[in-house]
Amino acid sequence: MDAEHEQALLDLGRDILAAQPFSRLVGTELDVLRPGHCVLSLTIVEALMQQHGFVHGGVLGYLADNALTYAGSTAMRAPVLTSEFKINFLRPAVGRRLVARADAVHVGRQQAVCRCDVVMVDDAGGEKLCAVAQGTIARTGDAPPHAVAAAKG
Repeated sequence: MDAEHEQALLDLGRDILAAQPFSRLVGTELDVLRPGHCVLSLTIVEALMQQHGFVHGGVLGYLADNALTYAGSTAMRAPVLTSEFKINFLRPAVGRRLVARADAVHVGRQQAVCRCDVVMVDDAGGEKLCAVAQGTIARTGDAPPHAVAAAKG
């Protein structure tokens, strides 16, 4: 994919993210988007914590789900929804940022299976894996022409 198409896809992905009220609420950022690959992140703030001082599991689940969906959508070049996903919480999330990196591992015409690692980033920039997820992403229709054009390359 050339740089122009990669930027067009990233811009389209950011427009979609901006249209999601919950994503705006928690401050999610789309850092990387290529066909079959996505990186989402957010800054950890007190409002996202549970009573023990860790990021709430629902926030980790949301971030993984959204990253899986982006990876599946760009791999299939179609609008999608999550059909199912599973998450394993490996350690409590604390630190400065959460980063979710997702990849499509199998892509068919109607669905894609995707994997995601969620890491916490500390003040020094070090990363620790705190959750892994896998999901099935289902096609809901055909992509509009501008989305297909953005994904080509």
